[in-house]
Amino acid sequence: MADPTQKNSLNVAGAWYVDSACISCGVCASMAPSSFKIAEDGSTAFVFKQPSAGAEADEAASAMADCPVEAIGNDG
Repeated sequence: MADPTQKNSLNVAGAWYVDSACISCGVCASMAPSSFKIAEDGSTAFVFKQPSAGAEADEAASAMADCPVEAIGNDG
């Protein structure tokens, strides 16, 4: 489970976030490209846009479920 006290600083403000456990595998960015990106230096993923309701939220939830290190959180 993602740790809200370890959110990475690249995340935009909001309920969804990526924490410091991220291994930058790219699962979230490939499953929910409208919300997640990999940092330019390749070090971590982050939420660049909070998902809206509907398909975007469903994609983000799928990415959270499939994250191999459980680094995606949703405080909403």
